[in-house]
Amino acid sequence: MIGGQRSFDELSAPLHAVPFCVLDLETTGATPVDCEITEIGAVKFLGGEEIGRFETLVDPGAPIPPLITVLTGITQAMVVEAPPIEEVLPALLEFIGDAVIVGHNVRFDMAFLNAAAGRLGYGRLRNLTADTARLSRRLLVDEVRNHRLATLATHFRSPIVPNHRAFADAAATAHVFFELLDRAGTIGVTHLDDLMHLPTARGACHYEKIALTDGLPRRPGVYLFRDRSGEVIYVGKATNLRTRVRSYFYGDKRRSVAQMLRNLATIDHRVCPTELEAAVTEIRLIHAHRPRYNRRSRPAKSTHWLRLTDERFPRLSIVRSQTPPALAYLGPFRRRKTAEMAMFALWDSVPIRRCTGSTRNRSACRFSQLGVALCPCDGTVSVDEYRIVVAQVRSGLEAGLETLTTPVAAQLRLLAAAQRYEEAAEVRDRHRALVAAVEVRRRWQTLAGAGVVWAEDDSGDAVIVDGGALVATYRSDRDQPPLLSVGREVAPWPETPPSVAAAEELNLIWKWLDRDGVHLVDATSPLASPVATVRPLRSLAS
Repeated sequence: MIGGQRSFDELSAPLHAVPFCVLDLETTGATPVDCEITEIGAVKFLGGEEIGRFETLVDPGAPIPPLITVLTGITQAMVVEAPPIEEVLPALLEFIGDAVIVGHNVRFDMAFLNAAAGRLGYGRLRNLTADTARLSRRLLVDEVRNHRLATLATHFRSPIVPNHRAFADAAATAHVFFELLDRAGTIGVTHLDDLMHLPTARGACHYEKIALTDGLPRRPGVYLFRDRSGEVIYVGKATNLRTRVRSYFYGDKRRSVAQMLRNLATIDHRVCPTELEAAVTEIRLIHAHRPRYNRRSRPAKSTHWLRLTDERFPRLSIVRSQTPPALAYLGPFRRRKTAEMAMFALWDSVPIRRCTGSTRNRSACRFSQLGVALCPCDGTVSVDEYRIVVAQVRSGLEAGLETLTTPVAAQLRLLAAAQRYEEAAEVRDRHRALVAAVEVRRRWQTLAGAGVVWAEDDSGDAVIVDGGALVATYRSDRDQPPLLSVGREVAPWPETPPSVAAAEELNLIWKWLDRDGVHLVDATSPLASPVATVRPLRSLAS
C-alpha cells in the first residue's frame, strides 16, 4: 500500500483474512545509500495458502563485489541480462498490493525498497511489516541458541534451506513465519493488531494477565478493571474493546499503568451499540464507582454553582446546590476557583453589588467607594436603578453574552496598551470560565426543554435523549427503536445540569448532535438554541 493508511477495520481483521507477502532481497552491500538490489524473491499468502510468487534477478547497474558473489553465488554475468530496478519495481509493487510485508530483519529489505521507490517517484511504502527475527525473540526465548534465519529454519524443520538466494530465503522465512503464528495463537494472537503489537508485548510487566482479555469482543463499549476484592479500579471506553484493553499489555511505560495492572484481577465489559453510548456510560460509571486510577472525569470532591440571589438588591454568591429562591444559576463548576473566575468576569462587566452589608449601615463599602460596584449599602441606590443592573446580568445569561463581554474586551485593550500582560491574561481566563459556563447552561436548557429528542446520523447511529440525558442509542440499519413510555410524569428539570457528570454527558451529546450528517427525527418540544455561540474574546478585543 503506497500513500495510504490501513483502516481500523483492516487492523482488526482476523489473521486468516490478511494477505501476507514474505519478501527477501539480495544486494551489493549493507546500505541503500551506495548499494543496489541484485535479486528479489517473494511469496504471497492468504489464509495460509500460497497465492503467488515473484522471483527475478536485478541489474544493479554497478559491479557486484567479490565478497557478495562468494556469499550469494550471484555473479556479474548472471545479472547482465537482468532488468534494472526501474523495470522490476512497478511489477513488484503491484504484486505486494496492500499485503503485510514479512521478512527476516525486514527493516533491511524495506530500506532498499523505500530507497528505490522514493528515487523512482513512488514514495515510501505504507504497508505494515512483520519481522520473523523480532517475533522469534518474543516467542522462542529459551528454545534456540540464536535467532538467525538458518537456525530458525532448522528448528522448525523447514523443507527449504536458506542459502542467501532471495526466493529460497523468502520461502524459508514463510515457513518460519507461519510456525511462529501457530505459536502466537496459543497466547491469544488471532488478529492483525495483536500481531503488530506482539514484538513489544512479551517484555511488558504483567503480560501474563493478557489472558483476561480473551473473551472481549471487537465492538464499542466500556471496560471495568477490578482488583481481587472486586472493587472497580479503572473504567474506560473503546471503539474496539479487545484491541483497547490488550494495548495496556503492549509495553505501556506509564508508572500508573504498571501499578494498575499489578492490582488487576478481573475485567468486566459492557457492549454499547454506539460510541456515544460508550462515552456516556464511561462517565456514569466513573462517577458511580470513583475508580482510583481514573484521572479524567474523576468526580469532583464538591460541586459549586454561581447564584444570582433573589432579594431586594440581588448579588452573586457561590453555593453548593441549586436551591430556591434564586433569579439565576450558572454551573456546575468542578472547582470553586473556576466559579470565582466566572463571578469575577461578571464583576468586570457589570457593576452588580459585591458587598453583603445591610442598607441600614448608611456607610459605603470599599467597592462602592472605588466605583466598581453599585452597592446599596449607603442607601443612595434605588431599587429601580439597581433593577437595570440585574436585568443586564440576566439578559447576558439568557439572550446575548456579548453585552457582558464588550466591557471585558475594552479592559483587555487598555491592559495590553499599558503592557500589563499578566493582568490581561487573568481577565482573559475569567472570560473563558464565564463563556464555558454560559454555554453549558444554554445547551442544558435547549436539550432539557426539548423533552424527548430523537436523532440519527448518516452512518446509522441513532440517539434518544430525554430531559437532557441519554436514554438509548441503537443502530438504525439493524435494530428497532426502543419502546419508551409515553405520557410519563417528568420531574421539573433544574436551571443548569444537576451535577458535573450531567454537564459532561450533556457536552458529549451536544457535540454528537452538532456534527455534520446528524438530522433530527422527532422531538416532543421545539429544539432550538436561544442564541448563537459566543464570539471569541480576541475578535471582540481587536
